Amino acid sequence: MAILHAFLISLCTIAFHQSLVDAKFSKSMYITWGQQHAAIQDNGEDVQLVLDQTSGSAVQSKRGFLFGSIEMLIKLVPGNSAGTVTAYYLSSTGSAHDEIDFEFLGNISGQPYIVHTNIYTQGNGSKEQQFYLWFDPTADFHNYTIHWNPTTIVWYIDGLPIRVLRNYENEGIAYPNKQGMRVYSSLWNADNWATRGGLVKIDWNSAPFTARLRNFRGRACKWDGASSITQCAAASPANWWTSPIYKQLSSAKLGQLKWVRDNYMVYDYCNDTKRFNGNMPTECFKQQF
Repeated sequence: MAILHAFLISLCTIAFHQSLVDAKFSKSMYITWGQQHAAIQDNGEDVQLVLDQTSGSAVQSKRGFLFGSIEMLIKLVPGNSAGTVTAYYLSSTGSAHDEIDFEFLGNISGQPYIVHTNIYTQGNGSKEQQFYLWFDPTADFHNYTIHWNPTTIVWYIDGLPIRVLRNYENEGIAYPNKQGMRVYSSLWNADNWATRGGLVKIDWNSAPFTARLRNFRGRACKWDGASSITQCAAASPANWWTSPIYKQLSSAKLGQLKWVRDNYMVYDYCNDTKRFNGNMPTECFKQQF
């Protein structure tokens, strides 16, 4: 078993280097809107996103991906950030798009940030889960990772899993596995819903608002069109994300997941019977962990 474990690690290490996207923002991403409010800094390593009364700002990756691990270090807007949202997500395009979200909902000074997660499949979302953060996300950079493979999606914060979604496509539940997705990050005005359901608006006296991004890593399969649907899902040493060790969380990771969800979960759509009038989404009755 020890030899097998070492062999799997070596395969993953090889695949890591084969599929690693250049981490410099200047080479891997570009500013898509709010050019006067965003800046790629520190020799191309960091991005600063800014929001004021005239505009927010956003960046996106130059290429799309299908399966792998996407990670970013983010330092969120400090102080009174109520009404602002810092978004970090994967998305395809079109009305039937797929999307995997991290959205950080701004707060009144002294109140905790809420991390809002969601997933869209073929244009349909409404699968929200929300968590308080167990640290101050404005004091330093923290790692936010989306791990996505043919069987499972896992959202991680600093290596701790907070949410899992398993693939039940064979039971008629849509799963994002046929569209390449680019990586996006933005800082924008969402005071119609972000803080206390829109009751707390942005205090423009606190503007400009700034979020910082660092060390984007895309250890993922590069999307090259329809041929990637088969190629990126193939169980091969190069496709390290298809290894059996990534199909199920370890017992240690399951323990971390339980700790986060027991102590910091704010909202789970699968518990919102009123919202769905008792007609709960099918995946809510399936094992996810």
